[in-house]
Amino acid sequence: MKECELCGKPASMYCESDQASLCWDCDEKVHCANFLVARHSRSLLCHVCQSVTPWKAEGPKLTPTVSVCVGCAANNIRSICDAESEVEPVNDGDDDDDENGDDDDGDDSYDEDPDADDEGENQVVPWACASSPPPPPAASSSSDEGDGEESSTAISALKRVRENADVDSDTESIARNLRGELKISFSETNRSLK
Repeated sequence: MKECELCGKPASMYCESDQASLCWDCDEKVHCANFLVARHSRSLLCHVCQSVTPWKAEGPKLTPTVSVCVGCAANNIRSICDAESEVEPVNDGDDDDDENGDDDDGDDSYDEDPDADDEGENQVVPWACASSPPPPPAASSSSDEGDGEESSTAISALKRVRENADVDSDTESIARNLRGELKISFSETNRSLK
């Protein structure tokens, strides 16, 4: 079992740049020192055998994560498959088979293939694979679609006008004040020249 080279706890990652196996706490202390060491790429160690896994991470503080190497994952899958193949079905004494093999209870509704339903209705296509974006939500107005688009555009334009109306009115009032001051100063200048 690999131990952290700083504190002796079980190691969780290996930093190639530092050539050190570290636990989560010591990794944070070391790699929070500055932005350069925070960029060190670290490989997570297998939770089972502590060999290096293909999972890599970088940054000042990594979130504790459980990772498993390819070998341990394959062994786990094999052991699960072996355990499932060793399990034999248990006979609970409730046989549904009739003695004479005639299992007819008058219900002939399942003579058809159960998978023969409309499979087109049950198909799922993820959005990422779809060639076109999802359709827009349906309009709730009673008018036709063209009028709905025009009204939404008009509302959008009104919003823009309303948002800018305050700015425009402020600008216009400032301009009027300046014009008034200019007229006053211009008329005073004309009087003094006469």
